[in-house]
Amino acid sequence: MTDTITALTMPKFGLAMTEGKLASWTVSVGQSVQQGDELADIETTKITSSYESPAAGVLRKQVAEAGETLPVGALIGVLADAETPDVDIEAFIKNFHADNPQDAAATQDATAGEPKQITVGEHTLNVRDVGTQQGTPIVLVHGFGGDISNWLLTQDALAADRRVIAFDLPGHGASSKNVGTGTLAFLAGVVSDLLQTLKIEKAHVVGHSLGGGIALTLLRDHPEQVASLNLLAPAGLGKNVNADFISAFVDSESSRDMKAVLQMLVYNKALVGRKMVDAVLRARRLDGARDALHVIAKACFPNGHQADDLRSVLAGAETPTQIFWGKEDEILSASNASGLPDIIPVTVFEETGHLPQLERATDMNKAIAVFVKDPEAALSMARMDATA
Repeated sequence: MTDTITALTMPKFGLAMTEGKLASWTVSVGQSVQQGDELADIETTKITSSYESPAAGVLRKQVAEAGETLPVGALIGVLADAETPDVDIEAFIKNFHADNPQDAAATQDATAGEPKQITVGEHTLNVRDVGTQQGTPIVLVHGFGGDISNWLLTQDALAADRRVIAFDLPGHGASSKNVGTGTLAFLAGVVSDLLQTLKIEKAHVVGHSLGGGIALTLLRDHPEQVASLNLLAPAGLGKNVNADFISAFVDSESSRDMKAVLQMLVYNKALVGRKMVDAVLRARRLDGARDALHVIAKACFPNGHQADDLRSVLAGAETPTQIFWGKEDEILSASNASGLPDIIPVTVFEETGHLPQLERATDMNKAIAVFVKDPEAALSMARMDATA
């Protein structure tokens, strides 16, 4: 930003992303926006996601047109005050291009931040380990049928001041397909072993859906390894689960059927594009992938119900915990968060489905980052609010 002029650049959503496609602008030139408002839709090889305004102002120039594919860091637009002269806007654009060649990002080491295969006991896990060595690390545990790409908008955003690890659970993504009994206890044991392999004594654990149930089980079975919990629509807090989703998510073969299933995950159905559908179908066709998911589904969601009741873990735990849910979640109802101890903050997002880390990425990342900086203070504050 230069005085009142802000450069809008192609964002880096994570992993090895080096370029993105400007799918569409959602605001017009001359329109005023607030920080966090959606400006454009950006399409990557994995998803289509909204680009949120980094500041308040007026969209003065759309430098890139809808349909253009540009490297990360390339200038796509300019935000400024309404009073800023046009000549200053044009000078800013000229200087930006002179100082920041658009192909700079593409020439960076494409292997930076790439996932690596790590042996953990009898498993080979696909692990992406980024960030600094300062502070207590964060480990991200994805949900049923997911993989590390579920944290596309999360991992790098949280890695500014600490180490953040994302990985594919056994039976998922590029990890080996042995899932043992497929229970939450078995999978939590794998997470415990991963932390030991990475020489991490204690971590802030962020778990989504099935991963939330795994995080709760890790706290129950290995409390010494858990610094705090951030749970996103977690399993283990109620009996019901969308059984039709579980079975179709595993067994759908066609693009049409899989798209309909994936749209159940989000409130904004437009987020599910062809690339996402194709990526999920490719993952299902890997040798042993479907069989592994069948084992987990049978163990964790028998007869269309959740096998594990983990509410007691939260009832007696002193570990700082916060929970997030989408009000329109079609997989695990947000009502599962009711009746929990008052000291546990629960945030329910409007117009959000089962993937708050995708649909409410900015809010989620900010809340988690603040929480992990001082979880004990966050817990004390929650206690004071509960007794006020």
